[in-house]
Order: sequence, then C-alpha cells, then structure tokens
Amino acid sequence: MSNQILSGKAYLVTGGGTGIGKACAARLAADGAVVTITGRTEANLQAAADEINANLQGEGKIQYHAGDVTNEDDVIQMITTTSAATGGCNGVIANAGGGGMPMPYGKLDTDEFMRVLNLNVLGTMLCMKHSIGPMIEQGGGSFVGMSSLAGHITHPYFHAYCAGKAGIEAMMRNAADEYGKDNLRFNAIRPGFIATEIMDGIPRDSEVYQSYIENTPMNDVGHPEDVGELARFLIGPESRWITGQCINVDGGHGLRRGPDFSSFVG
Repeated sequence: MSNQILSGKAYLVTGGGTGIGKACAARLAADGAVVTITGRTEANLQAAADEINANLQGEGKIQYHAGDVTNEDDVIQMITTTSAATGGCNGVIANAGGGGMPMPYGKLDTDEFMRVLNLNVLGTMLCMKHSIGPMIEQGGGSFVGMSSLAGHITHPYFHAYCAGKAGIEAMMRNAADEYGKDNLRFNAIRPGFIATEIMDGIPRDSEVYQSYIENTPMNDVGHPEDVGELARFLIGPESRWITGQCINVDGGHGLRRGPDFSSFVG
C-alpha cells in the first residue's frame, strides 16, 4: 500500500504552468495526487508537466489542459479532464489571476478594470461553480482560492486587483458556510511578495522592492514553495477542521502596510 497520502485523488490547479501554481501542483503530485494544471499558454504547461514528472517518485502525476478560467466552457472541460484521471475531482487550487499596471482610480480605464476583476473573481467563481458537484460526489473536497496581501491591506494604485482578491476571500467564506454540510471546505491563501517570474519585474535595487522589505518583519521575500506547502496542507486531510479562513504567507508583511508603487505611476 502506498504511503503517499493523496494517492488515488485528483486535483485541479489553475495557472499551474509557472510560479505559485506550478509549486502547488508539484507539492500535491509529490504526495501521490494526479494533478491537472491549466493555463492559457500550452508551452508553459507542457514544460512544467515534463519538469515535475521527471522528478516524481511514486503514484503522483502532472497532466495539463490549456484553457481560460474566464471562459465557462473551458472551465467545464478543465474539471472534466481532472475527474477523468481517477474518476472524480477531490479539490481545486484556483491560482489563476493577476493584475495590471498600477494606476490611480481617477485615471483608470474601465475595460482594464473589468478585465482584472473578471480574471480574479469570475475565474475563481467558475471554478467553484463547476467543481462543487464533482467534489460532493466524492464525499467531500477542498477548494483553495488564491487571494493576496492586496486583498487584506491597502495597496495604493492596485485598483481592481485589490477588489478582486477581496472578492475571492468573500466567496471562500460564504461558500464555506453554504457547503460545510456537504463536507466541502473553502479557504484562501494570501501571499505577500513571492519571488516569481511576475515579480521579477520589480528591480531589486528599486524603491518599490525596498518598501516590501522594510514592511516585512522577516526582512526577505517568499518563494513559490512556501505557498505550495500551505496549499498542500489546506487540500489534504490534515486540515479537515479548517474552513472559511484566509491565511497569510507573507513573512509578517500583513502586520505593517502595503508596498509603495508611486514610482510606477505616471
């Protein structure tokens, strides 16, 4: 008998081709899960799957399905692909999301605001909508939404990103209340500054980066694997009595204040 605690279970990780999503998928697969990673760029997904699978031992596996979480038909197919691997969907890490260029509210482009809001809120909602039934059929499951420090403390000029991440947290709390009777759990993770490809756009010698460090008690930045470890805990049976929570992975940054992006604003 395998001692990999997630063996025989199948999970969906959106935005799984790079960064935090890739680290989450690798962590689940290391414990024996079959993980379907999704994203809009198939080349990134294939590269991530090949890399992770090459390092796996045991029953875990990464497969991929290209798609857009803001497209409902695509999300339905993501869940279908996930369930086909083992006969059911046991959980989701809804990591796909993102922001735009920092901008004060008075100068915002409305279409850009809606794009960011849809990517974060609508994309997460569609994953919830179409995974709830399959998880109930499995006797329960765990859904992890990917919020941000920006959904909890002010991040001037982050406009729709802040609103979207706060919206994810609200959805997790409400869904936890609605579906606890069905043995479904919903939680959110709030990463702070995590050293991913996206955050490489912030020069390490810049005032913006320094503002992150100054406001982080642990005086450093996080790594994707730091988030992956918490995601694995929230997905797995060890967290069976935890639901409706929003948990920071930020080195204590949430104890102080958000970063200063004023230098990015024209």
